[in-house]
Parts: sequence; C-alpha cells; structure tokens
Amino acid sequence: MHREIDQLLLAGVLFVMLVLANGMPVVAARLLKRRWRTPVDGGRLWSDGRPVLGPSKTWRGLVMGALSCALFSAAIGLGLVFGLLFGVLALWGDLLSSFYKRRLGMPSSARAVGLDQVPESALPMVLAVFWLPISWWGAALVVVLFTLANILVSPLLYRLGIRRHPH
Repeated sequence: MHREIDQLLLAGVLFVMLVLANGMPVVAARLLKRRWRTPVDGGRLWSDGRPVLGPSKTWRGLVMGALSCALFSAAIGLGLVFGLLFGVLALWGDLLSSFYKRRLGMPSSARAVGLDQVPESALPMVLAVFWLPISWWGAALVVVLFTLANILVSPLLYRLGIRRHPH
C-alpha cells in the first residue's frame, strides 16, 4: 500500500512538472511580450517549403520551460539536473510535434489531439522511469492524465483569455 501511494505522489509531481514545461512558455510570452521571442527555427523553411517549426516555438519558451522544471525539481528534492533534463525532453517532444504538424501542412498553433500532448509527456517520462522509482505503468498514467487534462483544460484557458489558441 505504501509503495502505491509513493507512486501516485511521484506521478503527481511529474504531472506538475509537465504542466510547468508546457505552461511556462505561455506565461513568459504574456509577461515578456515581444522580448526574446526568437523562433527556434530562425524562420527557416524545410525542403517542403513550410516552416521547420513555426514562429510560436521560441528560445524564450524553451529556456523558461526547462528552467522552471529545473528549479521546481531542485526545490522538491529531485535535483536540478533531473528537472532540467525533464524539461528539455518535454520541450523537445513539443518541438517534434510541431515539426510533424508542419509536415502535415498544419499551421502554427493548430490543434492535433494526441500529437500535441503525447510526445511532450512521453519523452520526459522515459527519463523518469530510468532516473526515479516510478514504474512504466505510473509513467503511462502520467502521459494519459496529461493528455486528457491538456485536451480538456486548454479550451477553458483560451476562453478565460489565458491562452491565445484553444489548445
């Protein structure tokens, strides 16, 4: 019974870290407005003539998302390095999703259920399985919960004016 509670608590912490990695770029954009919003892809186009990632994927967002995970992780005792790697993997997953969406001809910030959530939650959860005492089942639970929460909560945040796009 004790082990299951520990797994659930750890899953909750990792869920919060995914929310930080996903949410801090949005918060940073709201707070910093036009400052430090250089696109990760530098505005380059892929061989298909479409943007590599798009203008909404910025260095500011990457730094803020990864840094927030690192600081949170350090503050709760999981370590700065784990948090930084976790945040970077979450954001790489997000970049990977954007890359695929551009290849599919979807515009920047277009909604793609599953593709918008699974890579950015699954990649860091693989790290968590090897770094922390969380099972594959626990990691899968976090991915599913993050995906469902993102699908359900993002439109609400949009209606409240917190997000610029409904996903």
